[in-house]
Amino acid sequence: MDITIQNKVAQWINGNFDAETVATLKKMQEGNPDELNDAFYRNLEFGTGGLRGIMGVGTNRMNKYTVGMATQGFANYLKKTFTGEVKVAIAHDSRNNARFFAETVANVFAANGIRVFLFESLRPTPELSFTIRHLQCHGGVVLTASHNPKEYNGYKAYWNDGAQLVPPHDINVIREVDNISSPDEVKWSGGEANITLIGKEIDEAYQKELVSLSINPDINKQQHDLKIVYTPIHGTGITQVPQVLQQYGFTNVNIVTEQATPDGNFPTVVYPNPEESEAMSLGLKKAKELDADILLGTDPDADRVGIAVKDLKGDWILLNGNQTGVLLFNYIVEGRKLKGLAKPEDYIAKTVVTSDLIDVFAAKNNINCYNVLTGFKWIADMIRRKEPQENFICGGEESYGYMIGNNVRDKDAISSVAMICEMAAYARSQGKSLFEQLIGIYIRYGYYKESLISITKKGMKGADEIAEMMRGYRENPPATINGVPVVTLYDYELQQIKDIKTGNIKALDLPKSNVLQFLLADGCKISARPSGTEPKIKFYFSVNAPLDSVANYDKVTAELDQKINGIIQDMKLK
Repeated sequence: MDITIQNKVAQWINGNFDAETVATLKKMQEGNPDELNDAFYRNLEFGTGGLRGIMGVGTNRMNKYTVGMATQGFANYLKKTFTGEVKVAIAHDSRNNARFFAETVANVFAANGIRVFLFESLRPTPELSFTIRHLQCHGGVVLTASHNPKEYNGYKAYWNDGAQLVPPHDINVIREVDNISSPDEVKWSGGEANITLIGKEIDEAYQKELVSLSINPDINKQQHDLKIVYTPIHGTGITQVPQVLQQYGFTNVNIVTEQATPDGNFPTVVYPNPEESEAMSLGLKKAKELDADILLGTDPDADRVGIAVKDLKGDWILLNGNQTGVLLFNYIVEGRKLKGLAKPEDYIAKTVVTSDLIDVFAAKNNINCYNVLTGFKWIADMIRRKEPQENFICGGEESYGYMIGNNVRDKDAISSVAMICEMAAYARSQGKSLFEQLIGIYIRYGYYKESLISITKKGMKGADEIAEMMRGYRENPPATINGVPVVTLYDYELQQIKDIKTGNIKALDLPKSNVLQFLLADGCKISARPSGTEPKIKFYFSVNAPLDSVANYDKVTAELDQKINGIIQDMKLK
């Protein structure tokens, strides 16, 4: 074992740590040196979004001490930045230890003289974002690891606009957290009087805000019996989704009972992620049994939503995040036009790895579409910079996250579920299914098909392998992919756009991010991006072709699938 790791372990065994932690470390020393090495080979990084990691003892784990030290650093920065009374809001999801971590965070903030609004029990991440704005807080924290496996937990830090941290605050908070070198520097207790429990009154305000987003409430009443199946996948969605759907006017909402109870062990799934077909399988079973109109599932902290609908043959299929986003954006933009709600200053936003079809339909509908880096904090940052001159109406990313209106500054599966059901009700009032609506969009604007491959590389060795992959693509970009010339390389780390043929370079006006995009001569786009929250590197593929009729849908689909498979084979990703 590296001497640095040995020293860290010794500090924990001999330092001011609780007896259970010390006993666990001694047991690991005797029987599991590999796990001990992984638990201490680095400090769990407080990145630009906060913390996320496996729960357990050690500097590279989510535990009382790493959470407390992060909170002390965040508290120090808040007190340096704001004068007078500083206020924060805290929420947590259904994960194991989430309540314990939330109370730990609350106690540390309170001991630092900060006024704390702590939810009385689990709540969705988007409700925390709303609460920060509603109570005029200066910051906030939600304890969640989103859709990661059950071994994980996380800590998302928010600023006074209800959005996750962006420059300069993210870097400044990281600096303050890094300055906390020992748990002995943390104020663990002594300010309990500064903590106020919150609950029902915030729920009511949040729900009222979401109901105000409805574009066609009359259609919802007319189509109130739309047969909806919903699963919270053992997460926080159960606290809000049924109530909001009821307030939208829907009376036929069927909950997947096996997944209705919040449970951090996620007993019915391998991976609590609505992007995964396995996680949606119980919902699909119920949807088929009931002959439902739509199935929706949310992840543990209810900021992502996946949906399933019937295709042209009546078979149930899961839509990917791009397809749902295209439908949702189209419904909101066109719906606002039809209802006379559209404004010349309206705009939408998406991330750079999300379907270019949204850019195409936005241009043809004379509405600005802005592209930002991956992460809703960048959409929120754009809202902040453009208000009040421009009016944000919706935003989204391919990883099943959408944001409607500007009073929640993070992706919100609660409002998205409600609006998607309204969208389905509207389609039904027109005698169409959502899948037919999607094909109609393809016929009007072009058929864009996307796919994603995630390659997992765990531990210290995996991190090095991912870095080496990106280095190779950056320093030696391919001249062709699947036999098609690469014409442009977007390098978001170097903030430049390079013309491969001429070598000419233009500046890329976005913050630095470790993302590469290859644009091919036939309009295909391949993006490579290491995940910021998981030990993965993600490859995004986008291909497109005209679609002239519903009759040709299967034929064009097969051609686009073949093109994606060719790209994947050529890049040796399978």
